Amino acid sequence: MNVYTGRKVILTTVREITPDNVCAVLNKALAVHRGNAQDIDYLYSYYKGRQSIIDRVKLIRPDICYKVVENHADEIVSFKTGYLFGDPVVYSGRAEDDCAEEIQQLNAWNFENNTEALNVEVGTWMHICGTAYKIAIPGDPYITDVLDPREAFVVYYNGIPKVPVMGVKIVNVNEVGVDYTSLYCVYTDKFYFEIPNTLIGLDTRPVPSYNPMGMVPIIEYPLNMSRRGSIEVVLPLLEALNELASNRMDGIAQYIQSLLLFHNVDVSEEDVQKLKDLGAIKYKDAEGLPGDVKYITAELNQEGAQTLKDDLYKSVLVISGMPNRNDGAGDNGLAVIYRDGYTAAEAKAKETEKYFKRSERELLKVILNIVRAFQTFDCHLSNIDITFTRKNYDNTATKATVLTQMLGCDKIAPRLAFVKSGMFEDPDAAWKESEEYVRRNPQVASADVGGSQNSPAGTEEEGSV
Repeated sequence: MNVYTGRKVILTTVREITPDNVCAVLNKALAVHRGNAQDIDYLYSYYKGRQSIIDRVKLIRPDICYKVVENHADEIVSFKTGYLFGDPVVYSGRAEDDCAEEIQQLNAWNFENNTEALNVEVGTWMHICGTAYKIAIPGDPYITDVLDPREAFVVYYNGIPKVPVMGVKIVNVNEVGVDYTSLYCVYTDKFYFEIPNTLIGLDTRPVPSYNPMGMVPIIEYPLNMSRRGSIEVVLPLLEALNELASNRMDGIAQYIQSLLLFHNVDVSEEDVQKLKDLGAIKYKDAEGLPGDVKYITAELNQEGAQTLKDDLYKSVLVISGMPNRNDGAGDNGLAVIYRDGYTAAEAKAKETEKYFKRSERELLKVILNIVRAFQTFDCHLSNIDITFTRKNYDNTATKATVLTQMLGCDKIAPRLAFVKSGMFEDPDAAWKESEEYVRRNPQVASADVGGSQNSPAGTEEEGSV
């Protein structure tokens, strides 16, 4: 397994997938995917708590063998996913007049598709195993879903540009009367194939269907360039923490259940059993030799063990880009942010944002192709921006001050104040609603905002900014 080095990218030298070569390309791709799927399954089980400490074997006093799982893998994945996708990812216009109505419609469709929850699912897979997959297909007007990365993959052309040439969804079949166990649903930019696993490796030509989307609808969402999950980089440290916790519990149990030493005292098994039952024993010294009965004890140094655990846990937080647990009292605002590691968490999140946005744009291309096939939709990818609305820390008062000051500057367009202040989850929707509110209440437009006449919308005589 390569659970420390990330997932392999599946490449092919074939630029165009046709009915004549699809089985051959799929056969080669599956060899790489099976290795990736094995790693993903291990990491997913590790995240759920099935960690290697459970298989621990203790040779000395095997009756005392604790198997403690401190599931920091779940802690890391849950924090990073919640930090990045806890607030919605929305579409917004890159400029004030960029297809505002069409973008609001896209956001409405995403709401109907439960995209917020789907993004959380994508983020969870990304941080567990380094990659995730989404699919978009037609359906009033489109449907998006998240695919299990153990049962889906994308094949890229090994050239320039490195474009996806094939997306595969594996369906496991357990139906009576069916002579195959897996069905490979293969999408290319032109065709759709359903290939049973019994045809893989054979010189066959599957019958294709037409792909109306004109693109591979399965989109990969890698976490980083190496497709390495957030728990992989600290996996040895997580193992050490489990081992340390288990050994500490063993040490406590062994201290409580210390062995009893009989020195120059001849006792039988029956006498020892009476000792356990009665709590005392009567014996005579051996002739000429003093006898002694005592417990053998060796208590674990808990202070030293705690120092080691704290150091290991701190290393986990630093390497994975997690905030620490200083529990500083009396601090707030930037003091907590800079001291407690939120800058590192934010830096990691910004890195992930770039990769997510690149994949989301590819998904948007598929969505726009689907929508245009059913209705007039005059909006291009270049008009749409992908906005993360997460709140790094609750600093609403500061954001409100920034918004007010920007609205009070005559040289800043009011829409930019709504976008850049970070006050609203959907700044374009907030801007439009505020604009309508000002139009319905002309007296608001003439009020002095922050020492200036700038406002979300001008009066009816002045017109909208």
